[in-house]
Amino acid sequence: MAKKKQGPLTGIKVLDLSRILAGPFCTMNLGDMGAEIIKIEQPGKGDDTRAWGPPFAGSEAAYFLGINRNKRSVTLNLKSEEGIDILKRLLKEADVLIENFKYGTMDSYGITDEWREKEAPQLIHCQITGYGGRGPRGKRPGYDFLLQAESGLMSITGEESGEPMKVGVALVDICTGMNATISILGALNSRYNTGKGQKVETSLYTTSISMLVNVAANHLVSGKPARRFGNGHPNIVPYRTFEAKDGSIAIAVGNDTQFTKFAACLNKEEWATDTRFTKNADRVINRQLIDQEIQNVIANKTVTEWLEKLLSSDIPASAVNTVESALADEQTIANDMVVNIEHSEAGTLKMLGVPYKFSDTPAQIDKAPPLLGEDNNDVLSSLGYDEEYIKELHTKNVI
Repeated sequence: MAKKKQGPLTGIKVLDLSRILAGPFCTMNLGDMGAEIIKIEQPGKGDDTRAWGPPFAGSEAAYFLGINRNKRSVTLNLKSEEGIDILKRLLKEADVLIENFKYGTMDSYGITDEWREKEAPQLIHCQITGYGGRGPRGKRPGYDFLLQAESGLMSITGEESGEPMKVGVALVDICTGMNATISILGALNSRYNTGKGQKVETSLYTTSISMLVNVAANHLVSGKPARRFGNGHPNIVPYRTFEAKDGSIAIAVGNDTQFTKFAACLNKEEWATDTRFTKNADRVINRQLIDQEIQNVIANKTVTEWLEKLLSSDIPASAVNTVESALADEQTIANDMVVNIEHSEAGTLKMLGVPYKFSDTPAQIDKAPPLLGEDNNDVLSSLGYDEEYIKELHTKNVI
C-alpha cells in the first residue's frame, strides 16, 4: 500500500477535529489525494462511529473503517490547558483545520479568527455546521435524517401514494462532506494567489436545500408544489423502473430520438407517431398512460432478455441491483472500487476504492484506518516534545 507517486495534495497538512460522517468523509477524500490527515480524537473514546456497530472487524466498527483511511490518530483532551497548547502548536504548522463543533467552541479554546490571522495566517479553517450562523435556526446542531425531512428531500422521495422516505444512505452528510472538500480546494487555490488562508463554512441545511436542484427550479419557475414520482422523473418520461418477469429493470429514455428507437425495440412503433407520446412534454402530461403501456410489454420478458434487447438498441437500461451484487459487479472490480487493505487489528479488510483517477498524481490508499491514538508519539515527537513529557501527558490523561 506504499505510495509510488505523489498525490495531488501531497505536502498539505490537515488537522481534522470533525467526527461522525460529513467531516471525516471530507478528510478521507483529502487523504486519498495525498494530504497528511491528523485526526484529533477524545482520549478513551474517539470518534463516535468507532462504537457504531455491529458489524465489527475485530474490535473496529465497519462504519468507522469505511470513512477514516489515510489518516493518523492523535488523542487530545481539549478540556486541558496542555491539550489546547498542543492543538495550537499543530495549527501553526497545518494548512487546513476542519471541525464540526458547536458555534463558539473554537473561540472557547482561544482559537478565534483574530488568533488565526495573527498566529496561523496560512490556515484554512473549514467549519461544518448544522444550520450555519444566521437565521432562526442558526447555530443549532444538525442531523442528516432531520435535514432530509426539513429540506423537502423526503417529501419527493418514495412511492407516489406512500409516505415521505429518506434516502438509504446519509446523503446530506455525504454531500456536505463533498461541499467541504470543494470549499477547501478552492481556498487552497486562493491561498496560492493571495498567500493567506481564510475561513470557509458549509452546513447541512444549505447543502440539503442545494440538493433539490432541478426540483427546486421546477417549483420556483412554475409555482407548483413538488411531489413524489416513485422511481419516475418529474421532467422526463419514460425514466423509471418497470417490472419484468423476474425482477425490476430501470429504463432511462432521455430524448425523443431515443423514444422512437425504444418504441421500435418494444415492437410498438406506433407510439412514436402518437400525438400523446411523440414529444417528451406530451409524455410527461400522459405519463400514467404511457408508463402503463410500457409496463404491459416489459412484463412479458425477463430482466436479462430485456437488457440484451434494449442495450443492443442503445437504449439506456440497467438491472436494479442489490448492494451485494453491485459490489461484486465486474464493472466495480475493473475500476478498483473494492480493494483489500491490511489492518493491524482487523486483518485483511475489503473497502471501497477511490472514485476519481489522476493520470500523473494518483489518489490512492496507503494507510489503513488508525487505531485510537496510535500516532500520538510520532506526531508529538515531530512537534519537539520529548519522551518524558509525552509519558507525563499520558499519565495526566491529556492524550
